[in-house]
Amino acid sequence: MSGSDNPYNGSFGNQMSATASYGAVPQPATGGGYIKDTTTANFTKDVLEDSRNQPVLVDFWAPWCGPCKQLTPVLEKVVNEGQGRVKLVKMNIDDHPSIAGQLGIQSIPAVIAFVNGRPADGFMGAVPESQVRQFIDRLAGPADADQTAEIEAYLAQAGELLAAGNINEAGQLYGAVMQADPENAKALAGMAECLIAADQHGEARQMLSELPEELGKDAGIQAILKKLDQIEEARKLGDPVALERELASNPDHHEARLKLAKILNVEGRREEAAEHLLTIMRKDRAFDDDGARRQLLQFFEVWGFKDPATVSARRKLSSILFS
Repeated sequence: MSGSDNPYNGSFGNQMSATASYGAVPQPATGGGYIKDTTTANFTKDVLEDSRNQPVLVDFWAPWCGPCKQLTPVLEKVVNEGQGRVKLVKMNIDDHPSIAGQLGIQSIPAVIAFVNGRPADGFMGAVPESQVRQFIDRLAGPADADQTAEIEAYLAQAGELLAAGNINEAGQLYGAVMQADPENAKALAGMAECLIAADQHGEARQMLSELPEELGKDAGIQAILKKLDQIEEARKLGDPVALERELASNPDHHEARLKLAKILNVEGRREEAAEHLLTIMRKDRAFDDDGARRQLLQFFEVWGFKDPATVSARRKLSSILFS
């Protein structure tokens, strides 16, 4: 529709452009959806206030506008697929003309994007779907970048839950990531950790053994497989109470101390496990061809470089090696 045919005269001016950055996990619109109709009275809340959380597109339309009927379904489709990257608010200018008049809307359909409470970008006419996607990408960033940020947020949250012992909740988040990215090594390793924590060691090994060859070589996946090996070995090493009694009567029984260290490790008592191996090293570096040091390094591979137990034990190891 041309400006002369539009009952809402004025000059919208050149298209505006701006970019905005929001949190990694999109928040749905009020009421659980991403699309709503608004009124003059609700415009401040639905558009200005909500645009401080994520970009809000305002679709100015009217029932008599043919191109509006072409554009609106395209807008709704792309916005819904974006899962909250932006919101869409529709305003019937026949029923609510004042906002369009204040903005100088000259023709419809007209879409104006609001960011942080202010107009940031806009276009007019029934543009194709590809241009709508490009428009939203300019505002909210590319969809793949948004998904990557969301996945990283989920993984971080899952890791915190797992560390706190919330196995089921952590598993749900790791599962959600695996649905979005089936070959995400961190999510696969995390899910295996959840299975191990639930004493489902066979299931964890089976899941990891079925991975594609290249994915199975990931350092995180390999660390979990080594952890499973350590658990299986520790189960064959005897009663830790009996080993502790043996050490109480014979502190230089290095084989018993090595076995106890392996058992303590799989029980999560990392600092104690490391200390037993360091004790062997202080007393007899030749035992088992420096086996205590080699075992400690295997622990480090599973614990991770930044784990507090790794950092502490590595510092003590250095003082033994270079004293």
